Amino acid sequence: MAILPLVRTGIFAIGLIASTSALAENLDVLMSGLFADTEARYIGYDSVERQEIPQSSAVDRKYLIVDFRFELEPPTTQLQASVHKVCMALLRDRELVRSLSNEGYDMVAVAFDRQSQYNCL
Repeated sequence: MAILPLVRTGIFAIGLIASTSALAENLDVLMSGLFADTEARYIGYDSVERQEIPQSSAVDRKYLIVDFRFELEPPTTQLQASVHKVCMALLRDRELVRSLSNEGYDMVAVAFDRQSQYNCL
């Protein structure tokens, strides 16, 4: 009987890994097709979890950064439009938003360089 809880734990761990990898794949597919090659290049995402913030806090504790790079620095209006494009693509994908929420993400941010992040949700 002691084996049963271990089997359940193992099945849960396999399910968690599978859901995390599906989330990553869905995110990569959505983001990599968002811009033309001449606009911005999707380079990946990073998950950030701030352990020093209590889970019960209203402050964002776990968030995702989707990262893009421009070949040349765009004008401010194009940058704003690019942030809007990324955020709206994420928000329209309800399954992805649900998966992010289920994974414990409080927020998603967009970055086009190493200095700035723009929050989506």
